[in-house]
Amino acid sequence: MPTNFTVVPVEDGSAPSGSEQQNSLRSVFGEEEEEEEYERTFGSAMERGEGSRRSSDGSRRRETSPFINCETSHYHDDKNMALFEEEMESNPMVSSLLNKLANYTNLTQGVREHEEADNAVTGPQMGTFIGVYLPCMQNILGVILFLRLTWIVGTAGILETFAIVVMCCACTMLTAISMSAIATNGVVPAGGSYYMISRSLGPEFGGAVGLCFYLGTTFAGSMYILGTIEILLTYIVPTGALFTADRKEDQPAALLNNMRVYGTCCLALMSLVVFVGVKYVNKLALVFLACVVLSIMAIYAGVIKTAIEPPDFPICLLGNRSLQNHNFDVCLKTVVVKNVTQTTELWSLFCDGPALNASCDQYFTLNNVTEIQGIPGLLSGVIKDNLWSHYGPSGVLVEKSSQPSVPAQDSSNDINNPYVFNDMSTFFTLLVGIYFPSVTGIMAGSNRSGDLRDAQRSIPFGTILAIATTSFIYISCVILFGACIEGVVLRDKFGDTVKKNLVIGTLAWPSPWVIVIGSFFSCSGAGLQSLTGAPRLLQAIARDGIVPFLEVFGHGKANGEPTWALLMTAGICEIGILIASLDAVAPILSMFFLMCYLFVNLACAVQTLLRTPNWRPRFKFYHWSLSFLGMSLCLSLMFISSWYYALVAMVIAGCIYKYIEYRGAEKEWGDGIRGLSLNAARYALIRLEESPPHTKNWRPQLLVLCKLDTDLGVKHPRLLSFTTQLKAGKGLTIVSSVLEGSFMTRGAHAKTGEQNLKAAMAAERTKAFCHVVVSSNLRDGFSHLIQSAGLGGMKHNAVLMAWPAGWKQAQDSYPWKNFIETVRETTSAHQALLVAKNIDHFPANHERLKGGTIDVWWIVHDGGLLMLLPFLLRQHKVWRKCKMRIFTVAHMDDNSIQMKKDLQSFLYQLRLDAEVEVVEMHESDISAFTYEKTLVMEQRSQMLKQMQLSRNEREREIQSITDESRGSIKKKRASLAEIPKSTPNTLQVPGYAIPEEAQLIHDRNTAAHASLNDKATPPTPDCVHMTWTKDKLMTERNRTREASAGVRDLFSLKPEWGNLNQSNVRRMHTAVKLNEAVVNKSQNAQLVLLNMPGPPKNKGGDENYMEFLEVLMDGLDRVLLVRGGGREVITIYS
Repeated sequence: MPTNFTVVPVEDGSAPSGSEQQNSLRSVFGEEEEEEEYERTFGSAMERGEGSRRSSDGSRRRETSPFINCETSHYHDDKNMALFEEEMESNPMVSSLLNKLANYTNLTQGVREHEEADNAVTGPQMGTFIGVYLPCMQNILGVILFLRLTWIVGTAGILETFAIVVMCCACTMLTAISMSAIATNGVVPAGGSYYMISRSLGPEFGGAVGLCFYLGTTFAGSMYILGTIEILLTYIVPTGALFTADRKEDQPAALLNNMRVYGTCCLALMSLVVFVGVKYVNKLALVFLACVVLSIMAIYAGVIKTAIEPPDFPICLLGNRSLQNHNFDVCLKTVVVKNVTQTTELWSLFCDGPALNASCDQYFTLNNVTEIQGIPGLLSGVIKDNLWSHYGPSGVLVEKSSQPSVPAQDSSNDINNPYVFNDMSTFFTLLVGIYFPSVTGIMAGSNRSGDLRDAQRSIPFGTILAIATTSFIYISCVILFGACIEGVVLRDKFGDTVKKNLVIGTLAWPSPWVIVIGSFFSCSGAGLQSLTGAPRLLQAIARDGIVPFLEVFGHGKANGEPTWALLMTAGICEIGILIASLDAVAPILSMFFLMCYLFVNLACAVQTLLRTPNWRPRFKFYHWSLSFLGMSLCLSLMFISSWYYALVAMVIAGCIYKYIEYRGAEKEWGDGIRGLSLNAARYALIRLEESPPHTKNWRPQLLVLCKLDTDLGVKHPRLLSFTTQLKAGKGLTIVSSVLEGSFMTRGAHAKTGEQNLKAAMAAERTKAFCHVVVSSNLRDGFSHLIQSAGLGGMKHNAVLMAWPAGWKQAQDSYPWKNFIETVRETTSAHQALLVAKNIDHFPANHERLKGGTIDVWWIVHDGGLLMLLPFLLRQHKVWRKCKMRIFTVAHMDDNSIQMKKDLQSFLYQLRLDAEVEVVEMHESDISAFTYEKTLVMEQRSQMLKQMQLSRNEREREIQSITDESRGSIKKKRASLAEIPKSTPNTLQVPGYAIPEEAQLIHDRNTAAHASLNDKATPPTPDCVHMTWTKDKLMTERNRTREASAGVRDLFSLKPEWGNLNQSNVRRMHTAVKLNEAVVNKSQNAQLVLLNMPGPPKNKGGDENYMEFLEVLMDGLDRVLLVRGGGREVITIYS
């Protein structure tokens, strides 16, 4: 629906105090950037749009403002637009935008020939008829119409040929409808179908299909050149053959050699013409088009004439067999000359000599010679004989079935007789492949979009009209050929029965030479156009940079001519010429064109079904069902023509697709495949969210918590390596990190960190999603990731992180507090937790462990995650040679032998190969070592609590001392006055400094203390200066001693084991004993997996929990602590 735009001019009104009003607006909305940055962004546009507002001396008028720097405040002088100053920093004014759009051109600089370079560039002036209709007609009507259509009609019959033509024309018509929708959905620059497919389906599909289209266009050049040489050597200069054959069976090989030699010379000549200047090809295009039009008109004129007066082209039949009549003049065995019977030249071809008693061929003796008209005419009724097909193997004789014939006993010598034979085996599918190139060329209009006055109107109308016209021509020709020409003549591919005339030329009026000359120039022109268009298509693909090894073909001459691409095209075209058979080359290019048309239809269908907002074609007569029908028809025709050629073409396209996917440059063109992927992902996510995954489908979906260093680099890259080894590219992996601060200030850091994470993931071959968040503190950031990472059913079910190795040496308690809170939150979210100790010692992806074991210590049942992880690790080549061992702990009242048997049976049902060992943990007294470890742990906890008093508590303590000091000073002011000023008692107490004046200076801001309270950096003691009396000094000394008594007592504690927390003692005892068993059995293991005990419910014992874990892992190198998510993840059932 058209939209009307109204441009409303805004005039400067008589608002009071305009400058003050503008300044006030600027003070509210204006905050200017540097002048240089603005000039780089909008300099050219604003120079055009604001040129009228410059002053006479070339400088812009500036306004003074007390709030804005006057030296740089000249971006937007129009005070009517002052409200939108900040928006104009990134969004141009509508006037500037419309100015740019009006001056837009899609002409590539340097593409024109240097001989045609002008100072002024004229705008596109071509209309629908000249720019689209005629080029499509010229490309569609070509060599197959003149050289093979009559043979196809005679071999397949009118009905089957009609079906072939209808199928192929319907395929191109449906493709043209889809192409029209794509071409009118925006501007289509040079590149034609490649541009449309690549921008609709993405660089992978676009590159693959673009190269296939390039190969099809190149082989089309080979076909046109072979057609040109066939016309030249067969119908124009038959004596020009370099290779001749003495025996008839050697004639096909000699013909192929002639085609190779002459075809190579013709290719070299045409390539030279294209290299010298495309302008000559463009000037001759009108001549070639005139040849095509005159040839078509001559055919229709000849058909009309056959209804009035059929032409005289007699053919000679021996029995029902057609004869090559270019070696005899009279279709008779004998003639009577002056009452004397004499033999003819035909007699000499079948007999040993001219004598009447000579030995002759048996079939020649038994059958009579008959002469019939090769072109009986439109009203002759021959159409009835040509309705049905006459397929046959190679070497079969071309016969007229309605003629009488007496078979001979011996037919071994038929090959040496002048009969007309089939030169190849014929069948329906072969003819489809040979005919289809005659309907290609529908992209000629879209390739010229830059030269059209109104491309969005001309391309659909001109292309569809050209296809309708050519379809009518082909269908009418099929019917008229079958109604006017004798069947044996139609099946004679090279016109041997009509004295080496072009079969379609025998029907033309006024002379067969009109068709011969016209088809010769038509094929020559089509070959030149193929050699002109194919290099430019290859150059467009190379310049897009999606196929790295083709980048050399993007360069050319100074004026942009693709020299290297032309050489590549000539080399590939030579391959088709060396095949030397028009009938063998035609199915090859049919495959490539059909694949191109298939993806044009697919692109239109995908865009239509996705309903993307940018899909707004002006051509409205399309539907996704038509596109799917065209796509299905293209695929069917590919396999109908030649199933092995179709497979080869698909393999080539598939290899190019995968190459571009893995090695090509990444491009974002807003393609439909991305939209299709998004829709498919949305549908799959909705389906996944309907129900939780079954135990059989469970796999660890990891959220990897990475830590970034001060340079925003990945601190532990081996964590990503371990992720790759555990996942092997399967399932979901989210690699994330948290930056502390505000997103407004650290947004750029987050992007940098994300890029560094992606680089590390690429180096470690980790296939994962990456996300870096900014939070006010790390704890909240980790919490948000655990809660909200993922989408729908694709959420993580396990968290992988590194063990905080330096938590004891840290200046604050945040590392281990964050770790414990993460453990608690994963437990609350019912997610599994994997904690890797000494992650930097884990093997890299390129390492191969030669042996060793992966030891699993199964203490408590966690849903089977401990069993599953070693199995997943051993799928990777790093851990493949490691054996799996499972240890479990038995107590005194457990039957260890029965436990081992049960565990072995359980593993057998789980289909896991592992050694089983039961470790007996005997009841023993708690050792002195355990008490000592517990005592040290509790002493450390008490010391940390005493030393890490919050700043608020210290402030309150200082404030109370200050208040009491002020009261003492007031009460004893008189006594203080009696003390001689010359001998003041000045003393600096720890934490206090005593100056001469009796005053207290406390200039700390309470709010600043509160903000710094979150940081755990040890506070520096405040120095409060005051003047003291002796009594006050003694009182404060006692107060200081009492305040520091706790710290002194901390270092004078004695090992009174009876006062220890017995729960801590028992936990330490378990950790020590279990560690002894693990170290004894698994010290040399490549990896140890341990059940991770849960944190205490009482947060007061968090630091003790870290000590327990340290003792549990003491003496082990690579350890993976595993905590299940509360559900079964492995099952014995299939």
